[in-house]
Amino acid sequence: MDDATRTELEAAAFRRLVSHLRNRTDVQNIDMMNLAGFCRNCLSNWYLDAAKEKGVELTKDQSREAVYGMPYETWKQTYQTEASADQKAAFEVNKPDHS
Repeated sequence: MDDATRTELEAAAFRRLVSHLRNRTDVQNIDMMNLAGFCRNCLSNWYLDAAKEKGVELTKDQSREAVYGMPYETWKQTYQTEASADQKAAFEVNKPDHS
């Protein structure tokens, strides 16, 4: 497979993942972090990192909107629920080490 085709396939998979996450507003970021070690915010941060590597000007808010499909604050107000004590405890055990 040539690099251009691989890039196109990776981009299509990314778009499908983002679409899936936009449709699954019932899935909380903390649950994703506890189960998979990443969430929508991580994905938007990776998107922002990729933009910076390419010299593309993009803000954190813009990268989050690219993933959430709306401003992050709107998503939080509309879909985010308060994390339970169990979810918070699991996050403390499982949170990624970014050092």
